[in-house]
Amino acid sequence: MQKSALFVIICLFSVFLALPTIAQNESDERSLLNVENGISISKDSLFKLNLRFRMQNRFGVRTESGEDFSIEQTDFRVRRMRLRFDGYVLNPKIQYYIQLGFSKSDMDLDGGTFAQPIRDAIIYYHFNRNFYVGFGQSKLPGNRERVVSSGNLQFVDRSIANGIFTLDRDFGFFAYYTLPTKGIAQYQLKGAINTGEGRNPSPGDNGLSYTGRFEYLPFGGFQNAGDYSEGDLEIEPNPKLSIGVSLNVNKKAVRSRGQLGSDLFQQRDQKVFILDAMFKYRGWGMLGEYFNRTSSDPITQNALGATRVVWVGRGHNVQLSKMISKRSEVAIRYAEVIPSEEIRGFENQGEEATLGYSRYLNGHRIKIQGNFGYGWANNEWILRNTSNFWFGVFQVEFGI
Repeated sequence: MQKSALFVIICLFSVFLALPTIAQNESDERSLLNVENGISISKDSLFKLNLRFRMQNRFGVRTESGEDFSIEQTDFRVRRMRLRFDGYVLNPKIQYYIQLGFSKSDMDLDGGTFAQPIRDAIIYYHFNRNFYVGFGQSKLPGNRERVVSSGNLQFVDRSIANGIFTLDRDFGFFAYYTLPTKGIAQYQLKGAINTGEGRNPSPGDNGLSYTGRFEYLPFGGFQNAGDYSEGDLEIEPNPKLSIGVSLNVNKKAVRSRGQLGSDLFQQRDQKVFILDAMFKYRGWGMLGEYFNRTSSDPITQNALGATRVVWVGRGHNVQLSKMISKRSEVAIRYAEVIPSEEIRGFENQGEEATLGYSRYLNGHRIKIQGNFGYGWANNEWILRNTSNFWFGVFQVEFGI
């Protein structure tokens, strides 16, 4: 073995041995400069590079229906494989955040036709501790479940409501401001102006996407940025609450779900309203989200009469969790998506109920998760619907 390769292995192994019990929470809205894990390279105040990776290995099964327990599909795969770079150049105020994805799902090859390895590529300028701006590609300031890093989830994946209504990533300008106050309460403003086309957009039309978000933390900040990490791993000694409201207006959108979804036959203006909240206290955690997407004319057709629609309607997601020990957590989730009347001939109502267990070996960085749940669709509330199914997933997250 070459000496250089042996040196890299020894460095990685040393970092793993040095991991603390609870690692610093990852954030997808800023660079992380002071990380306790990972590989860090710096030179005075001119340059800093933090290098980290994480992977999620998964096995899942799904039944034929709610009554037929034969296996309809299995899911053996690397769900996520990410490489992340954070740091600054020339001045600590000039920061960058780059994240690359290498799994099939990360590169949108599950439903797309070409690979998109670039997930985040953004430059930030910090005017002071309360105000910073960014230019590049990153997550929009939308629903909390989406802005929470996929490495900080208490279930193996986000809810079906997030899948339909999230704003996801886009390219453009971003701004974040925390209003300074004399009291305990915190107020945060976030905004973005973007292409409206999603990740890695091609040159498009003159229609842009405008997003604004307001967050209110009446009892002050969470420990370890816990308002953007699921589960009360820090065991908050005092009640903590964060309430967020987002509004997105996407002009001349070309995809069925704004920044996501299949291409429409004609452009459509879309609006998304989001209300969410995160609460934590003494090991208990709760996350709630409400979504509503509207469009004045959601149905599009081509010359042959084929139809594609904007996914208009409403959805919600509720999660409740409890740390049953310092490293173990149980959680339940109920989520629902309801299409508006004008598109019910094209899209189905969907619901899911999930029970989750997580064993945190090193916080969210290294954990073992198991989910068991039930899903149903087509406006039915009974278990005899043939489109119903049971599912189970086992997943290991490993990262630095």
